[in-house]
Amino acid sequence: MWNKAIELSSKSHPGPVVHISDNPMDEGKLLIGFECGIVVLWDLKSKKADYRYNYDEAIHSVAWHHEGKQFVCSHSDGTLTTWNVRIPAKPAQIITPHGKQPKDGKKPEPCKPILKVEYKTTRAGEPFMILCGGLSYDTVGRRACLTVMHGKSTAVLEMDYSIVDFLTLCETPYPNDFQEPYAVVVLLEKDLVVIDLAQIGYPIFENPYPLSIHESPVTCCEYYADCPAEIIPALYSVGSKQKRQGFSKKEWPVSGGNWGQGTLSFSEIIITGHADGSIKFWDASALMLQVLYKLKTAKVFEKPRSKEEKSSTDIVDEDPFAIQILSWCPESRVLCVAGVSAHVIVYRFSKQEVTTEVVQLLEVRMQCEMNEVESPEGGGEQASAVSTPGTSSSPQTSLPQSHPSTSSNNSSDGLRDNVPCLKVRSSPLKQSPGYQVELLIQLVWVSGEPPQQITSLAVNSAYGLVAFGNGNGLAVVDYLQKTLLLNMSTAELYGSTDPHHRQPRSPRKARQPSAGFCDGNDASATPEERCKSPTSGSGSPCNSDEDSKHKFIDKVMSKSKRISKTVANDFAKISRKINMIADQKDDARDNSFSRSRSSSVTSIDRESREVVSSLYFCDSLSKKSETLAVPSLWVGTSLGGMMAITLNVPSTPEQRMQQPVSVSFCGSVVRLKGGILRMAQLDASGTLLPHVYEPWHEPNAPEEEREPPRRRRPTSPPSSQENQDCQYIVVCSEKQAKVVALPSQNCVYEHNITEASFVLRADVVTMTSGVGLACFCANGHIMTLSLPSLRPLLDVNYLPLTDMRIARTFCFSNQGQALYLTSPTEIQRITYSQETCDNLQEMLGELFTPVETPEAPNRGFFKGLFGGGAQSLDREDLFGEVTAGKASRSLAQHIPGPGGMEGMKGAASGVVGELARARIALDERGQKLGELEERTAAMMSSADSFSKHAHDIMLKYKDKKWYQL
Repeated sequence: MWNKAIELSSKSHPGPVVHISDNPMDEGKLLIGFECGIVVLWDLKSKKADYRYNYDEAIHSVAWHHEGKQFVCSHSDGTLTTWNVRIPAKPAQIITPHGKQPKDGKKPEPCKPILKVEYKTTRAGEPFMILCGGLSYDTVGRRACLTVMHGKSTAVLEMDYSIVDFLTLCETPYPNDFQEPYAVVVLLEKDLVVIDLAQIGYPIFENPYPLSIHESPVTCCEYYADCPAEIIPALYSVGSKQKRQGFSKKEWPVSGGNWGQGTLSFSEIIITGHADGSIKFWDASALMLQVLYKLKTAKVFEKPRSKEEKSSTDIVDEDPFAIQILSWCPESRVLCVAGVSAHVIVYRFSKQEVTTEVVQLLEVRMQCEMNEVESPEGGGEQASAVSTPGTSSSPQTSLPQSHPSTSSNNSSDGLRDNVPCLKVRSSPLKQSPGYQVELLIQLVWVSGEPPQQITSLAVNSAYGLVAFGNGNGLAVVDYLQKTLLLNMSTAELYGSTDPHHRQPRSPRKARQPSAGFCDGNDASATPEERCKSPTSGSGSPCNSDEDSKHKFIDKVMSKSKRISKTVANDFAKISRKINMIADQKDDARDNSFSRSRSSSVTSIDRESREVVSSLYFCDSLSKKSETLAVPSLWVGTSLGGMMAITLNVPSTPEQRMQQPVSVSFCGSVVRLKGGILRMAQLDASGTLLPHVYEPWHEPNAPEEEREPPRRRRPTSPPSSQENQDCQYIVVCSEKQAKVVALPSQNCVYEHNITEASFVLRADVVTMTSGVGLACFCANGHIMTLSLPSLRPLLDVNYLPLTDMRIARTFCFSNQGQALYLTSPTEIQRITYSQETCDNLQEMLGELFTPVETPEAPNRGFFKGLFGGGAQSLDREDLFGEVTAGKASRSLAQHIPGPGGMEGMKGAASGVVGELARARIALDERGQKLGELEERTAAMMSSADSFSKHAHDIMLKYKDKKWYQL
């Protein structure tokens, strides 16, 4: 058929068809556009071409005028041609929207192809011509654009991503009426944009449905189900105030579909951390994501204006503000964030706007090397806290610093030292309602070595503490007093019970001499002194029997400037030996622990580097001799060790801001195969104990309106009698899980989760029927174990680990919910709860909803009289079953020629066959007539019977009165 559509004499195929549509005023006229530049108006009734239109350039799209007398074509050279239907010789108009018009009247310079054009008319003004593409070739690097031409004005709208397609929304669905366009829906590669055509400047509508969760790539993800009911309204109230300006004032124009009737009985929040340092809070309570609030952590730092200004102290080449770990307390609304540049930021939620003149900064120096510990000369590398002048909120004076000032970026031998990776903002910081910076903690370079990235993070609002760890050890910071409480290596946390033989690392040349090992403020501090706030002065000793020892060491510390560093190191070593002897007497443990190790773990052990992999704050019975639960910090390492640290937190708010928090070490409690992933606490009945928190209060409220903080403990603080366990601690590692009774520290339950693989993520979750341990393994298995008995409840081969994105973002939550990022743009939610599965169909909504069809346009008297209106065509007559399979006679017709005797025989046999078929048809007709006659007789008999019964009833009631009936 193509040669008849183009030209009967044409021998070459015209190429692919890029457009096909019918005339808005006559459904019998079909417009066919070929890529080669030929357009044909085809008559469906007569099955022939009415007009043919030729142009030199290739065609990409065609659009009709609503009257059906004109159409517009977009071409590969960036031109638009307008054709009158009855004048096929040449186009009525040729324009190049983005081409430069030469003054000598020559043809404009060619532009990029116009991929699509739409031609929409209005009743009271100029028509709209909307197109994508067609830009000049000299616009190198320009983003994809959508052009809106209305009368003499031309607006170019840049898009963030490439345009896939666009569609114009009009007031009427009928193509033969004035279209009255009011919006344009633009589908981009990673977004959906709706443009308002009715307002000046063509603003976009605010999209209520986020199609892309990653304006910046997602680097971490946390999922919180069964959150407090007031947290979502609080986040929404502050998030609504930070929305961008310039949106259209109208509502979202796409209004089809219905929400599902079933909803979950608990609220859900998803927090995503991004590569640009931003954090987004999402409401996931329904089946869609709704952005609640966005936080930009990069505002705290100075941004380099160009790559040349990039600091040489950065430890990552790209995305230095990327979020690595999140720790959030929904009840107290305290948020703690760890970034890839070895920094930690503590945020508190406030509904009032504040301006911070100077960001509270605490610099932490973490480096611990075994060879320098044992060296009699220079001692170990110091690890200290440097408080920025003027930023400490404590009324007390910190101890004298023995390390070089942070103002000296390089040591005497030219190595970077005491320099953070990122430069903190020096100008005042305006903080809108929402999450506001409470404290910024930065790890600094040590003698030319960059700080290691943070591997674990935990925050507790009831204690006012934040703890974080990496390959160098553990640090605990008091974010209320803005001081460092603890900064020690994992080897020091073990004390004398260290089960590993740590080989010293090879010493480096030109090492800067230092005066301590891993202390909080002074190089010669003992482990007990390092446990105290640096603002506490000499403080009170943790053990009353050690008064004289600590007073003596304090005197040495106060006079360290006048004593040589070698002598100060000697006193520091003596103090450490005294404490190690005390630890050996109290907490001696068997260090012969044999376990299998993977190659990665072995390499870590070979480097004498044990990473802090998990942290957990709780009120627990950390020591065997304790009978009352005290604030504690549980520390898990990558080599399977779990240690306990008790915290002495002042009870009243006044004492909390004035007195230091002291720390004491309980040593190793339990060991497991593989790195520790998760820890949790159960009571004697096996119920999960909620974490200790301080209820949220407005931090910026006036003093007279400020409520005193109330510490929220578990419902029944556990207490232990003699030789009686009243707590359980649940510990899960990469290979196994254990339940340990407290305070006896006996392992009561143990379960080997996997041997051939390893656990990627483990969480202790609350279900409707109880508490369980949910695990996701690298081999794709999702397993749940009962608590405290550790009996297997579920083992499903769900998804093998094919992408590290899944391992980085997979997380479990309460009520049988879990999620992970299945691609850079998609969050996959899964459930292992039967209750959610039963309600899933009710939760699903309906995409399409029936609506009434608008009234068709009125043709008018004269249009109906002279045939000027739209003409309908019954497509069933043309393409229905009646004509299906029949060739058109106008295309080809068979004319039989003389065939001789064989032709005669064929004709005779054909006639005989036709007669036989006619006879069979007559027999069938006679049979059907006989059946019809029988049915007619049966109907007559039924009618006579009905008439007889009606007559009998009439005679029965003929002579009776109405009251006798």
